[in-house]
Amino acid sequence: MKIVAALTDPSHAARAEAQGADLVELRLDLMDGDPLKIIRKCRKDCTLPVIATIRSGMEGGQFFGDKDAWIKKIRPVVPHADYIDVEQGFACHAREIHKAGRKIIASHHSGQMVPLYILFVMERELRAFGDIPKIIITPGNDADLVELITFTQAAHKPIITGVMGSQFRHARAILPVFGSEFVYCHTGDPTAEGQYSVEEFVQLRKLLLG
Repeated sequence: MKIVAALTDPSHAARAEAQGADLVELRLDLMDGDPLKIIRKCRKDCTLPVIATIRSGMEGGQFFGDKDAWIKKIRPVVPHADYIDVEQGFACHAREIHKAGRKIIASHHSGQMVPLYILFVMERELRAFGDIPKIIITPGNDADLVELITFTQAAHKPIITGVMGSQFRHARAILPVFGSEFVYCHTGDPTAEGQYSVEEFVQLRKLLLG
């Protein structure tokens, strides 16, 4: 159960480390400026592993280019990151990232619930090009959440699961108990509705794990 501080400001990297985060995610689609300068500043300010993410508009982010524009933007930061978040639409560039010696978080974000059998299909598809599948869905009711928990427990590991929105915010704390590798939090500026702060989740982790 590792805490990822999802950042919209690279100057918050030191704060994330001080607050107890295990990794930082640079949401480069939400930041202005040169991505290379951003990640270099992050590396200078903290010692935590770094996830570099350019989230597409289709999956809730602010990047609206095609797959060629995506790799052009992410390529300079690849040597400086530990993980690169790669959506399925950009999977054609996974080989280049792996050749650079970087791990891939193969991600999919859905604004609705996905049937249980589709979750397992999605896991296989994401794992085919990535090291850690990340599947984020939006439950419509408690039964949907139970299915997501069931999937999280049964899926091959490592796996990252989560929810979008604030209605089932508590799922962000529950899913890591059943095997989700990372939980994404904030240091003051949430990158997604319903996120816990790093400080909140540090306390939750102590309570959950004893």
